Amino acid sequence: MQVIEKNADPEENLLLYVRKSLYLTGTKYGCGGGGCGACTVMISRYNPKTKKILHYPATACLVPICSLHGAAVTTVEGVGSIKTRIHPVQERLAKCHGTQCGFCSPGMVMSIYTLLRNHPEPTPDQIMIALGGNLCRCTGYRPIIESGKTFCVESTVCQMKGSGKCCMDQEASSSVNKPEKICTKLYNEDEFQPYDPSQEPIFPPELIRMAEDPNQRRLTFHGERTTWILPVTLDDVLELKANFPEAPVIMGNTAVGPSIKFKNAFYPIFISPRWIPELHFVDTTDNGVTIGAGHSLAQLNDDLLLVVSEQPKEKTKTYRALLKHLRTLAGAQIRNMATLGGHVVTRPNYSDLNPILAAGNASINLKSKEGERQIPLNGSFLERDPEANLKPEEIVLSVYIPSTTQWNFVAGFRQAQCQENDFAIVNAGMSVEFEEGTNTIKDLKMLYGGVAPTVISATESCEQLIGRPWDDHMLSDACRLVLNEIHIPPDAKGGMVEYRRTLIISLLFKFYLKVKRGLNKINPQKFPDIPEEFLSALKEFPIATPQGLQMFECVDPRQPPQDPIGHPVMHQSAIKHATGEAVYCDDIAPIARELFLAPVTSTRAHAKILLIDTSEALALPGVVDVITAEDVPGDNHYLGEVFYAQNEVICVGQIVCTVAADTYAHAREAAKKVKIAYEDIDPRIITIEQALEHNSFLSVEKKIEQGNVEQAFKYVDQIIEGEVHVEGQEHFYMETQTILAIPKEGDKEMELHLGTQHTTHVQEFVAAGLKIPRNRITCHMKRAGGAFGGKVTKPAVLGTVCAVAAKKTSRPIRFVLERGDDMLITAGRHPLLGKYKIGFMNNGVIKAADVEYYVNGGCTPDESEMVVEFIVLKSENAYYIPNFRCRGRPCKTNLPSNTAFRGFGFPQATVVVETYIAAVAAQCNLLPEEVKEINMYKRISKTAHKETFDPEPLRRCWKDCLEKSSFYARKQAAEEFNKKNSWKKRGLAVVPMKFTIGLPVTYYHQAAALVHIYLDGSVLVIHGGCELGQGLYTKMIQVASRELNIPQSYIYTSETSTETVPNAVFTAGSMGTDINGKAVQNACQILMARLQHIIRKNPEGKWEDWVIYCPCFWQSIALTTHLFFYLLIFLLRGYQTNMDWEKGEGHAFPYYVYGATCSEVEIDCLTGAHKLRRTDIFMDAAFSINPALDIGQVEGAFIQGMGLYTIEELKYSPEGVLYSRGPDDYKIPTVTEIPEEIYVTLVRSRNPIAIYSSKGLGEAGMFMGSSVLFAINDAVSAARKAKGLTSTFTLNSPVTHEAIRMNCADQFTDMIPRDDPSTFVPWSIRVS
Repeated sequence: MQVIEKNADPEENLLLYVRKSLYLTGTKYGCGGGGCGACTVMISRYNPKTKKILHYPATACLVPICSLHGAAVTTVEGVGSIKTRIHPVQERLAKCHGTQCGFCSPGMVMSIYTLLRNHPEPTPDQIMIALGGNLCRCTGYRPIIESGKTFCVESTVCQMKGSGKCCMDQEASSSVNKPEKICTKLYNEDEFQPYDPSQEPIFPPELIRMAEDPNQRRLTFHGERTTWILPVTLDDVLELKANFPEAPVIMGNTAVGPSIKFKNAFYPIFISPRWIPELHFVDTTDNGVTIGAGHSLAQLNDDLLLVVSEQPKEKTKTYRALLKHLRTLAGAQIRNMATLGGHVVTRPNYSDLNPILAAGNASINLKSKEGERQIPLNGSFLERDPEANLKPEEIVLSVYIPSTTQWNFVAGFRQAQCQENDFAIVNAGMSVEFEEGTNTIKDLKMLYGGVAPTVISATESCEQLIGRPWDDHMLSDACRLVLNEIHIPPDAKGGMVEYRRTLIISLLFKFYLKVKRGLNKINPQKFPDIPEEFLSALKEFPIATPQGLQMFECVDPRQPPQDPIGHPVMHQSAIKHATGEAVYCDDIAPIARELFLAPVTSTRAHAKILLIDTSEALALPGVVDVITAEDVPGDNHYLGEVFYAQNEVICVGQIVCTVAADTYAHAREAAKKVKIAYEDIDPRIITIEQALEHNSFLSVEKKIEQGNVEQAFKYVDQIIEGEVHVEGQEHFYMETQTILAIPKEGDKEMELHLGTQHTTHVQEFVAAGLKIPRNRITCHMKRAGGAFGGKVTKPAVLGTVCAVAAKKTSRPIRFVLERGDDMLITAGRHPLLGKYKIGFMNNGVIKAADVEYYVNGGCTPDESEMVVEFIVLKSENAYYIPNFRCRGRPCKTNLPSNTAFRGFGFPQATVVVETYIAAVAAQCNLLPEEVKEINMYKRISKTAHKETFDPEPLRRCWKDCLEKSSFYARKQAAEEFNKKNSWKKRGLAVVPMKFTIGLPVTYYHQAAALVHIYLDGSVLVIHGGCELGQGLYTKMIQVASRELNIPQSYIYTSETSTETVPNAVFTAGSMGTDINGKAVQNACQILMARLQHIIRKNPEGKWEDWVIYCPCFWQSIALTTHLFFYLLIFLLRGYQTNMDWEKGEGHAFPYYVYGATCSEVEIDCLTGAHKLRRTDIFMDAAFSINPALDIGQVEGAFIQGMGLYTIEELKYSPEGVLYSRGPDDYKIPTVTEIPEEIYVTLVRSRNPIAIYSSKGLGEAGMFMGSSVLFAINDAVSAARKAKGLTSTFTLNSPVTHEAIRMNCADQFTDMIPRDDPSTFVPWSIRVS
């Protein structure tokens, strides 16, 4: 459709515009900073010079609508729709099970779709590149990549790394002895519609005419506060820049946009030269290449690839160094938006390109009305030396990059938390030129990013090394000189000070080796090569397209074809996810007179509120009201939680007040104007250690014990003691917390639409806050864009905050948390401190264990006490220790309250268990896997809290994992690799798991279902479970389909609501299918029983004959039933879960899920980077109701767990301020972090307690991610052993690149300066 916007506001971005003005809600808000890809769209432009149309992906949240004049924008709605025709990209993403919660799916579709518009037959590498800027928190990426690979021409079947053997053949042969038949296909490619590029929409001819119009004129857009000017000639740009020298020149908006949003920068005027020929060109000569400043980084990549393909290798060293970094710089969207000129002139201190350009002697061509000039792109420029800077009226025309010579070497290096789409922690550009025919340094340049506020040049060090030969003595002096010249203060912003110091010289060492190799290739006789065991130091970890296999039990061929149970059925909303037509809370159409809410949060951790001044905020346009604690009609403090801070604040991020305004922009701007005066209160408790010091706890100690621990310690061969820190984790659900509260006329009613895991809890809190009965509160929950435990309790507090605002203003309130506010306010997984004392024999048998756990609960109770109970009850994992004591307690601190998170304490606690197992193995000179085998439960036993269980499925998973992952053979191969490689090491680990399902309180295992049969034969199924992406609604349809013996297409699920199913328990603890499925099953069975006398009269009939064409209605047969289900009483004849904490015993859980996982990693000892080479997961699924959904849950949980244990790091200031508030500074796994090979097997067992003998698998895979942590531990141990370091060490979680590098101690870590911790306050602290 053609869009003509006459009142375009320069401050409005495309995301807001398409959602709120055009009501195209398929494009999602995920982060607002271009870092997650949820808002990806395709922008198409016509180039009048080349006569070609360029399609590129862009993040709509960073695209000002004023910049789109003359462009075609395609959102997910324009790709395909269930109302017309879905596109093959959408179909395949859905059918390959690449959607779970579906919130990221439109962005994934747009990234793959844009790739296909440019490359109809892409390569697997191009699929990986296209998805590099998109985040997914649910799936683990494998099925998304697989859906993209279906468009590739090459075979997508893995040929086992070139062996020629198909992995499917290999796995099939390994399963010969299995009694059941194993299936490996989760979808059927034959069902896919073919992709025909010729059927894509054409570029609008009118836009071509506009672009070719020779009489184009300057355009100006005036907004409420700003002006946007689009010049059409270079002279016009220079004139504007002379008149408005402080106005930014906007092309990609990837630098200015985030500075406005996150740093409160303000510019009254923007100059946006979209298509100026003088800024878009490439000029190649024998001496170098000049590239126009207007070229995007993606175009720069293409330009350099062409030059490299045409010129001799020795001339293109700078270009190849740039290309290496362009592959991983940001994501595809940002690379297509950001321009070369913008990147160069903004000079971010983390820039990957500028240090290389400077090392390669690049220069910048500038122009103003006064004329042209050229300045060197060197250290002085990058360090923002005023003498080397641009003048305010100048713009960048182009960048000149000289070619290299035979005796000139240029290289770039970077180390980031993620391999792609992540700012570098430290990067470097280095070059050296030698006197011809020698290894004598003629010129040397070393520039570093990430070590200072700007990119910094080690100029003095380089000058002192000129004339020196390129040898080990020079290297030693160079390291010393650089460390002296580049000083990182101990309290430097960003922290990781010692790690960054080490990287400075580690990267220098890599350059030294690279150059030595280069010299050797020039003259092997004159210049010796580096040692063979050093070669791997120069090999980059590849970004490989993942391969793998998913194995599950085939459906019994005797099962009726219509029965969907056991089949890999597609998620019932998958097509809607992929088309953007699945409606989430903020997609609900605007309601008359609705207002937008913005929170004002505390900036102090513990302080008295002296004053709240709202006068300036209330005076701003569009502001309706400011809501405070005084406006809460009922309880402002309820069950220990606080809605609005009153008199004092108890954490940074606590909501003090909210601002209601006519637009979100107005509400947000007004929130910044609220002034709050504080007076600090002591003590301010941030860490667990501080809580222990002040005896600050949220509940009493929980304890279990068996045997005589103290006595056992007297009779063991060895005793070890230690402690383990496990830091927290952010949920990072793609859809932030969102509430729509609608006050109803009369009777004090309130209707809420929100994404939650517990509608009843929201209803309860809102009723308490408004002081009205619960029957006046209706909560609607259709779907959530991810939750992972973060939407169990938090929506109740936020829903009450929103409802109070709706009550006060008597208007609907839309409350959507920005990503940064969501991360700040809602907190996440509990940080944990574990202390252990273990007594064992020299053969590895553990006789006694005394373990203490403390979690950082935050400032209010939330679910911290229950988390500790789970930790204590699950604290033995898979091991029998005859004398075992475990104690746990939640600490009260001045941090936002931590809450439920997938695994509910188990992922943290069992890291401690596996750590002391590994420590015992090290002391006994055994493999950890051998000690695990020795101490693992082997027969029907009782746990430490006296619960009987049969570990047979655990033993089977363990045995299968060891055998089918070829663990011992691969372990030997890793040891051989480690002997031959000094700076890369490989490690393997296998971890077993005994995970509990359910809770130790019986009433949490109840559910209700409402099933209607309509007179046309259609069926409506409603229950109390919440659809979070796990496929609960899909499984409920499968259950109803089997029980009613009708096709799934006859059945519909609408939403979860307190109006239809009251008093529902939370959807958590992997119980959703167990309890709701049984309720649906029983309800359907009751209905079928009512139909039996009609069926008996026509036994050969069909559903239509019994329901549509029969007198059921006339005979008053009730075709609806509301069934209340009490899981454990019904199935176990009175068996109830319970836990007596005074005795320390009880039947706490209904059943266990068992598993085992083997992971193999490779680490770079010089940088701390790691690569996950392979993972084999064996999960006890009993009988899977839907293997596609269950495998999706296992894989997604595994990747989320891997993130917890490796790269996801929350950073807090000593004052309790959370620094990590978005994807730029909190990294979840991307497509490049998943295993190169992943094999998942659902192991068959029996579970008669649950529906169809299934098991809940939503959480169990989380802990399996720890296999990566312990594989890294194994690799680090090998590195330390090679260096003669035999002392024991502990890798805390997350085992970041920093932790890996600093534990791989060597001559470089020994060389760096160290600071006395008592002499400074660190930038960030550990809160566990």
